[in-house]
Amino acid sequence: MIGRWLGSRTKRVQRTSPLAAVRTPPQAGVLSCRVIDPVNEPVRNAEFVVSDAMGRTVVSGGTDPFGSFITAVPAGEYRLAVSADGFTPFRGSATVAEDALASLGDVTLQVAAPPGLPAPGDWEVEPMHSSIAFTARHIGLARIHGRFNAFAGAVRIADRMEQSAMHVVIDAASIDTNVRMRDDHLRSADFLDVERFPTLEFYSDRFAHRGGNKWAVTGALSLHGVTRTVTLETEYLGQGNGMEGEVRAACRATTELHRDDFTVSWQTMLARGIAVVGPSIRIALDVQIVPK
Repeated sequence: MIGRWLGSRTKRVQRTSPLAAVRTPPQAGVLSCRVIDPVNEPVRNAEFVVSDAMGRTVVSGGTDPFGSFITAVPAGEYRLAVSADGFTPFRGSATVAEDALASLGDVTLQVAAPPGLPAPGDWEVEPMHSSIAFTARHIGLARIHGRFNAFAGAVRIADRMEQSAMHVVIDAASIDTNVRMRDDHLRSADFLDVERFPTLEFYSDRFAHRGGNKWAVTGALSLHGVTRTVTLETEYLGQGNGMEGEVRAACRATTELHRDDFTVSWQTMLARGIAVVGPSIRIALDVQIVPK
């Protein structure tokens, strides 16, 4: 009796395949793979794009903490692109049959050579191919997008990149959200108060390498008469040549500012207690620099 009871219990807790939990619609199959690095460690948050034979994206996303992804797609032929920071992209193909699993197994990403850094010397921001944009929340719902149209900047590249420095000056009155009345309000004493504080300035001499093409540029931002320490999370994009053959380097950078930190504290609340303008502003920079 005891043996039969134990046998029955063992059978009851027997594990089934994980694919049993994946419900495939009619005429669909399952596509999967695991993304690893050259030492067989999983690459989490790798980006993958599955496209059809016409090049149209069918599904996209990121790998889980174990470097895996699994998705249901209509039966057919597919191309797969996998990319991750610091690695050379992978491209492959797969045939997915109806009600079947198509597994690419382990996909190994090779470490990519980092892009070459700019040569030491004095460089300047090239405004025609650069932008300083921002995003703010409006009444807790939509986002307002804007930019500054007038700015200038200089970068001194040191022999050791970590010892480089940069200085950027922004014309506060050049703020532009494509709505004149709103822009006039942003220039007023309620916000930027451009008559008293005509410029925003950022100065940094702290460049920290965070691996691959990631850098942290930390410096002092002066806005509305207040100076605070700000860190730009920066992605270095490498170098290229312009239309006239001139060398240029490019990067993207983001940061988040809190209005109260800079005493830009104007606030109006809706009846439900929702702020008309959110407390934080997301800044995004796309910058190209050229030698002076």
